[in-house]
Amino acid sequence: MEPNLTRLSYYDYRARQQAEVVLVDTPFYSLVAVLMGRADTDNLELLKTAFPNIWADLKARYHAPGGLLEGER
Repeated sequence: MEPNLTRLSYYDYRARQQAEVVLVDTPFYSLVAVLMGRADTDNLELLKTAFPNIWADLKARYHAPGGLLEGER
């Protein structure tokens, strides 16, 4: 199964919250999520514009209990 490069999985969401990010075998969209979490205001706006699906996933998971979206366990 081919990974969806525009969606942020729960695993990637939780990994983004860690102090260190392992760059080996880390999906591109997970790295973008890390950058979004650490960007200043101007750069965050640029990232949100460039990767709206990742931003939408981050926002949805941030507001979801435990970061889990509907249908996930």
